Formats: sequence, C-alpha cells, structure tokens
Amino acid sequence: MVLGEGAQCAIVIKTGESAENYLETILILSKNKEQVRSIDIVNELEFSRPSVSVAMKGLRGNGLIDINKYGHITLTDEGRKIAESIYERHTIISSWLVSLGVDDMTANGDACKIEHVLSEASFAALKTYITDDGSENQA
Repeated sequence: MVLGEGAQCAIVIKTGESAENYLETILILSKNKEQVRSIDIVNELEFSRPSVSVAMKGLRGNGLIDINKYGHITLTDEGRKIAESIYERHTIISSWLVSLGVDDMTANGDACKIEHVLSEASFAALKTYITDDGSENQA
C-alpha cells in the first residue's frame, strides 16, 4: 500500500514538473516573441501538437495562462510567478555548473532536472552561496 502511495506522489510531482517546464518555455519565448502560440511551444520543446494542446488546456484550466481568440498565449500573474521562479533557478544553477567546468549543454540539461526538485530552503541557501561566490566558507 505504501508503494502505491509513493507511486501516486511521483506522478503528482511529474505533472508539476511538466507544467513548470511549459510555463518556463512560454516565459522564455515571450522574451523573444511579441506573441506566443502553441506551435511555438511545439517547435521549441519538440513535442507533438496534441501533447501541447492538452497541456495548454490544463494550464488554462488551472488559471496559469490565458489564450485569446487568436491563439496567443500569455501567462497570468500566477503563471508568471511560477515561470520566473523556475527560470531563476535554471539560470543560477546552470551558470554555477558552467563555472565549475561543466559544458553548457550538460549544465543546461542538469539544471532542467535540478530546478524542479530543490526545496525553497535548499535553493535559497544555494543561491546565497553562489551569489556570494562561497565567500562565507573561505574566511
């Protein structure tokens, strides 16, 4: 019975990670494009149109995005808050890994995984350490 509960928990976490990835992608695309559409997300993530359509319906249903009659996607305030948080995690973690000598491609791939599993407390500590260049440990 415990295994069943754990498996269900893993599914919930996976769903959250997927939503975070979509929101982060919308944020990044919106920095480079005036209007973001589902096809832009399909092309960026190399996912199928039906998969992206289902995801957008879920994000819209959860109040994280708005889609106008022309199919233009925008983040709601709550969606933007989540996307910016994940994007910050990604950029800080990937930059840190690169500074440790990890190549860009590997650092970005690893950051994509790590950004979703760190607790707020662990990320805050890591962010402080990274932005202070670890100076508190060098004294």
